[in-house]
Amino acid sequence: MNPRLEAGRELRSISKILCYVDRAEFELLFAQWCHKWNEFLKERTYNVDGKCYYTHRRLRSVRRSLMTNLAYLFTYQDYPELEIPNTTNYAESVHSRIKELLRVHRGFNPALKQNIFKEILAK
Repeated sequence: MNPRLEAGRELRSISKILCYVDRAEFELLFAQWCHKWNEFLKERTYNVDGKCYYTHRRLRSVRRSLMTNLAYLFTYQDYPELEIPNTTNYAESVHSRIKELLRVHRGFNPALKQNIFKEILAK
């Protein structure tokens, strides 16, 4: 959320526009970022006992996550007839309301909670 390194700040700014650009534009920006910071992300740190690890592990993890999921990030644009929202805000709000409802009724057994959950989602 609050990247300290310049590479992290740039990647965060690219990821923040994800909902506002198309696949080609995002892939171009992401590829440019990967090319620019490739050597930086290869940096290693050595322990006292000689073992080494990547210096910027968390940033490498974010890059790998974006690379892996890039094929799925623009599904809402690939199938416009399904009217898929470009964020998960709606799903999260529905889920939080269901959790609150089930939390208020703590005495329900798990099977009854599951049936309530199914009924709410069926509507």
